[in-house]
Amino acid sequence: MKNNNYFLIRVLFSILCTLPVSCQNSPGVTSNTVGVILNTANSLNGYTLFAVHNETYLINNCGEVVNQWTSKYSGKSVYLLENGNLLRAAEILNPGNIIIPGIGGRIELFDWAGNLLWEYNYSTTIASQHHDIFPMPNGNVLMLAATIINEAEAIQMGRKLLTPPFMQLYNEQILELKPKNSNDADIVWEWNFKDHLIQDFDKTKDNYGVISGNPQRLDVNFLGTTSGGANWLHINSMQYNAELDQIILSSRHMNEIYIIDHSTTTAEAATGSGGTYQKGGDILYRWGNPIVYGQGRIDDQLLFGQHTPYWIEEGYVDAGKIMLFNNGTYRSPGYSEIFVITPPTTSPGEYAYSADNSYGPDEPDHIYTSPIPTDFYSEFVSSAQRLPNGNTLICEGKPGHFFEINAEGNIVWEYINPVGASEILSQGDIPESTSNIVFRAKKYVEDYAAFVGKDITPGLPIEKNPNLESCK
Repeated sequence: MKNNNYFLIRVLFSILCTLPVSCQNSPGVTSNTVGVILNTANSLNGYTLFAVHNETYLINNCGEVVNQWTSKYSGKSVYLLENGNLLRAAEILNPGNIIIPGIGGRIELFDWAGNLLWEYNYSTTIASQHHDIFPMPNGNVLMLAATIINEAEAIQMGRKLLTPPFMQLYNEQILELKPKNSNDADIVWEWNFKDHLIQDFDKTKDNYGVISGNPQRLDVNFLGTTSGGANWLHINSMQYNAELDQIILSSRHMNEIYIIDHSTTTAEAATGSGGTYQKGGDILYRWGNPIVYGQGRIDDQLLFGQHTPYWIEEGYVDAGKIMLFNNGTYRSPGYSEIFVITPPTTSPGEYAYSADNSYGPDEPDHIYTSPIPTDFYSEFVSSAQRLPNGNTLICEGKPGHFFEINAEGNIVWEYINPVGASEILSQGDIPESTSNIVFRAKKYVEDYAAFVGKDITPGLPIEKNPNLESCK
């Protein structure tokens, strides 16, 4: 859906629709090249939220802007809260040498009218927020960050030195922030990957043990898809399950997802005991690439650079299962998929595992991809969201392409982000020549609490010279 042939077809369709022959025999289909491409009665009526550069947009199914927030800083991860406020992660220049795609360093909270209510910078010479944040039910904010482990510390952890010299390694951490004042926060909980490592390289160093016998820990010497650089994990998303009090993480370079316990104290989170599940901050569940913990072969790898795993909400189709966007980055040819998986459990939040084996399931419950798989491909960013009517909203992030599918996999709504690298595109422009990447998209139902008492009168679409044929 992102390749040149796809957009060529759109252009040809546009030309044909200027001829005397009517295009109305394809209900909901437009001649558009950006904005709304398809709009049918089978899509969920709602509002889609996404961020591009310094702007965050909330659009209806016609692509009309219902609200827009402007920041001084570029951003990626955004959430519309039930009170109508917007929580977003923003990118600022790191004063040190933390270099990671998806770097952030700042969190912002705006009200519905776009006024900045709270700001918090976490960007120093040794640490920086990156990629994702998550709004907690208690008003706190979970923040994903990278911190520097120097060479001496890494060696003591059992990390092998590489050629060229290793220099440093990024630890991934989660902080829970309790906002205070207009630009500060208290850190009320903390978890770090560096506390949950295993290695079989040097028995004189920390974390020495049998990797295949300790799946609750991460092999500090497994390089994944990196060549040994500092950004060896690249955690690219973080979501929270309030019912289980668990956090799910996605590691692009390990091609794995991880679930950890949030019910621990900070002290327990640094150990392998304590908390509701009595495993401290150790990994409760992992899936996607059992080679990482010595329990699989290359054919057992199912995840490839995945993004945004999350638990499907109660009351929805497949409630309690995990949905994710499997980018397909490190395979040839590259193609993307949407997975729905059911982690085997012995009780809610307790994950089944047999010694000398890999975590289940062996295969996803459900897989969506394009009829021609390579037509659906985003090697980075992206997301998928189960909707209350059983449909699924997919953000194919690199080409800025959103589409909603029904249970049969048919596309019932389609949109292409019209914001390019340096300008807003006009209807008829081909976005392939620009950068209209979107990190994630999320759809909110019409009766979501954020809209109560708010002016949601639609304005114009984002693109120039819009065509609202699909919404007549």
